[in-house]
Amino acid sequence: MTKAEIVSNISEKLGVEKSDAQAIVNHFMKEVRGALESGENVYLRGFGSFVVKTRKAKKGRNISKNVTIDIPAHNIPSFKPAKVFLEKVKTKVAVK
Repeated sequence: MTKAEIVSNISEKLGVEKSDAQAIVNHFMKEVRGALESGENVYLRGFGSFVVKTRKAKKGRNISKNVTIDIPAHNIPSFKPAKVFLEKVKTKVAVK
């Protein structure tokens, strides 16, 4: 599902203009992104959590130059689904 499909579905189900639904989706994403960029986690009860995870520094390899490189510690955004959400996906989605 794409962002455009989400906007279309929200517009149809709530009976609002697509431009209004798109503005809501864009603002939601902007708020989540802004919170994560400032180091805050976002908790949506029944859906999941957007959290900032820290990766430790480690050694890596540049295969094309055959040299070892240092990868510094860094933060990455991550999503952890809520238990209720996870169970519904497990039971309702067929294994491919």
